[in-house]
Amino acid sequence: MISTHPPLMAISKVIIVFPLLCFLSSTIPILCDPYPLVCNETEKHALLSFKNALLDLEHSLSSWSAQEDCCGWNGVRCHNITGRVVDLDLFNFGLVGKVSPTLFQLEFLNYLDLSWNDFGGTPIPSFLGSMKSLTYLDLSFASFGGLIPPQLGNLSNLLHLRLGGADSSNEPQLYAENLRWISHLSSLKLLFMHEVDLHREVQWVESISMLSSLSKLFLEDCELDNMSPSLEYVNFTSLTVLSLYGNHFNHELPNWLSNLTASLLQLDLSRNCLKGHIPNTIIELRHLNILYLSRNQLTRQIPEYLGQLKHLEALSLRYNSFDGPIPSSLGNSSSLRYLFLYGNRLNGAFPSSLWLLSNLETLDIGNNSLADTVSEVHFNELSKLKFLDMSSTSLNFKVNSNWVPPFQLEELWLSSCQMGPKFPTWLQTQTSLRNLDISKSGIVDIAPTWFWKWASHIEWIYLSDNQISGDLSGVWLNNTSIYLNSNCFTGLLPAVSPNVTVLNMANNSFSGPISHFLCQKLKGKSKLEALDLSNNDLSGELPLCWKSWQSLTNVNLGNNNFSGKIPDSVGSLFSLKALHLQNNGLSGSIPSSLRDCTSLGLLDLSGNKLLGNIPNWIGELTALKALCLRSNKFIGEIPSQICQLSSLTILDVSDNELSGIIPRCLNNFSLMATIDTPDDLFTDLEYSSYELEGLVLVTVGRELEYKGILRYVRMVDLSSNNFSGSIPTELSQLAGLRFLNLSRNHLMGRIPEKIGRMTSLLSLDLSTNHLSSEIPQSLADLTFLNRLNLSCNQFRGRIPLSTQLQSFDAFSYIGNAQLCGVPLTKNCTEDDESQGMDTIDENEEGSEMRWLYISMGLGFIVGFWGVCGALLFKKSWRHAYFQFLYDIRDWVYVAVAIRLNWFHDNLRRLLVS
Repeated sequence: MISTHPPLMAISKVIIVFPLLCFLSSTIPILCDPYPLVCNETEKHALLSFKNALLDLEHSLSSWSAQEDCCGWNGVRCHNITGRVVDLDLFNFGLVGKVSPTLFQLEFLNYLDLSWNDFGGTPIPSFLGSMKSLTYLDLSFASFGGLIPPQLGNLSNLLHLRLGGADSSNEPQLYAENLRWISHLSSLKLLFMHEVDLHREVQWVESISMLSSLSKLFLEDCELDNMSPSLEYVNFTSLTVLSLYGNHFNHELPNWLSNLTASLLQLDLSRNCLKGHIPNTIIELRHLNILYLSRNQLTRQIPEYLGQLKHLEALSLRYNSFDGPIPSSLGNSSSLRYLFLYGNRLNGAFPSSLWLLSNLETLDIGNNSLADTVSEVHFNELSKLKFLDMSSTSLNFKVNSNWVPPFQLEELWLSSCQMGPKFPTWLQTQTSLRNLDISKSGIVDIAPTWFWKWASHIEWIYLSDNQISGDLSGVWLNNTSIYLNSNCFTGLLPAVSPNVTVLNMANNSFSGPISHFLCQKLKGKSKLEALDLSNNDLSGELPLCWKSWQSLTNVNLGNNNFSGKIPDSVGSLFSLKALHLQNNGLSGSIPSSLRDCTSLGLLDLSGNKLLGNIPNWIGELTALKALCLRSNKFIGEIPSQICQLSSLTILDVSDNELSGIIPRCLNNFSLMATIDTPDDLFTDLEYSSYELEGLVLVTVGRELEYKGILRYVRMVDLSSNNFSGSIPTELSQLAGLRFLNLSRNHLMGRIPEKIGRMTSLLSLDLSTNHLSSEIPQSLADLTFLNRLNLSCNQFRGRIPLSTQLQSFDAFSYIGNAQLCGVPLTKNCTEDDESQGMDTIDENEEGSEMRWLYISMGLGFIVGFWGVCGALLFKKSWRHAYFQFLYDIRDWVYVAVAIRLNWFHDNLRRLLVS
């Protein structure tokens, strides 16, 4: 039946659909709104109070406003139904300050990450242990300090705990008295502690092994010294990752490691002073894919049974004392991707089986005694290789000139690995290379024209100590660190980009002026920190445009042919730490602008034609550790301000025209007065671990270069000048001094009696002076002395008897006519003995007697006129004085009379009785 009322049906549909549309229009925006719920007001105010206690340096909390819903704030996440704050993720927000206790009001918080902020060494708040909803707590690298609150053990729901680490070593370190509280965290799956002092806890293995759910354990740099090596069993049934890097176990690998057979995948025991060998129980860890045992004291051969670890992907045994061959069984570990064997005593050939590890990405076998010839055939299967280090071995790298490797390397280290004499042309196929070291590799060839353009994308490039030649006049260098030193390069200096930070082109044959190099127009601000152009044929005057290179910290232009004055603009290098201008033809005076280089720690201006006085402002350079002004034309006295340089360890002003007396304040050189050597001495001057700052010094009668051991040198050399007067007794306080040279001056008097206190002396030269009297007996206490020169003086008497002093030959004592005894051929007579023991040099004796008579005369005059003059001119004083004498006379008379009467009475009684 067809309806006769269609309009009514349409109206009824509209009536039904319209309310539905209205409902949907009101609910859909709510459903689409990412923050449909307003956050809890109490929690909002708690978070604002938390913010107010912090300094927000990076404005990471700028969205935390009272006018905004806290569920939309940066780092805050709320529950999508209740609107309560459940996550607070402030990782690396740049926050500084302390944690406000209002955080405790976030009662539903289960995720808290405050890592990589700076809480300034404040303690971890103990109230965190009452936030029972927490399942994730990360306080690592946030500079918390002090005792870890054991209340954290109340967080029974915690799955993830990370503690320790600071931005500064000056901040207090976190520590724990024990780890018993950890055993209550029954749900814990990950425990990470870094630089937490746990040395008080000796049973940490037992405490942590009670956590049966623990999957990952990191206790790195925690000062642990006991791993319970004799313990046979631990309950780490779920452990997959164990990292105990950087502790001090100092014993063998523990027995309980073999219990971790079912689950352990990664084991890192690097840097722990572990001893002994790798036990065969290691093969019980059959699922292991990462094994790091580097930087220990493990010995014997690398065991063949390591090849039974079929799942091994990374093996690091670097810096141990393994010897013997590399086990060929490692070729069975077909999954191996990273192999680190650097720095052992391995020898023999490289096993052929290892060349078949097709998954290998890193092969690090340098600094061993391996000997073999490596050809392109060996690399056929290593198509995934990215890192190759065969440096410091006896391997010969011999490949065809047209070889195209199957790999694309990112780092290549072949220093001291023979690959010459031809330049390796296959390098141009490596377009992904970042670091290249082919130094000391026996290359005797011209650098090909393609090389410099190809090498422009490489960050570090080391070609030093070869015989590579070529004219670099038109070359442009764009690398970060460039070492071309000790080669045969010629021409003008190449241009550099602003990206270069280290440029070492010493010991080549570059010629011409340096002005075109220093005064070039750079496209950007220079980043150059270290510039070494020493030992070349560069000439001309030093240019004035040093202000364009203000990032420079180390400059070495020594041993060239520069002339003219040192420009004042050198003083604009405010970051300068070391300046070498030795052995040139520089003239004029030391520019006063250098006083602005307050970080200067080493200044070597020796072997020039500099003149004038040593400036008084030199004492303002308080960071100075080495001052070398040898072989110039300086005149005048050594300024007393030089004694302000308490950090000075090397003072060399020899071979000048200096005069006056030796300053008595040299004992202010505190680093020379101590025997200990600070670990960081001169390290702050180094611009690279490959190039240590060095000096050429005259220490034992000849020039020697001190580089790696410069920090151990303590030297004062004032020789070949015109100093007069006596040797200051204060010098004997420099107990750490190793080289003292005062020869060829006009010094008089005696050797200080307490010179025996300078127990570190290795070399002592007092020759060619006017020193007199006997040699002090204490000189025999210098047991480390291996060079002594007292020749050409006026010493007399017997040479003191000792094993040390008689071990030197006669040349150490010749030119002293009145000296006798071994090793001289002149024997001592009785007159020599008495003269040596009882007499003093006539000049010295006469001088002392004159002062004695003068002092006696002055004393008599002062005493006489001080008393008699006052009585003569002061009447009242005269009357009082004589009255005092009369009173004394009467007192003495009465006292004597009483004693006499007492004596007579006693005598009378005695006679009567």
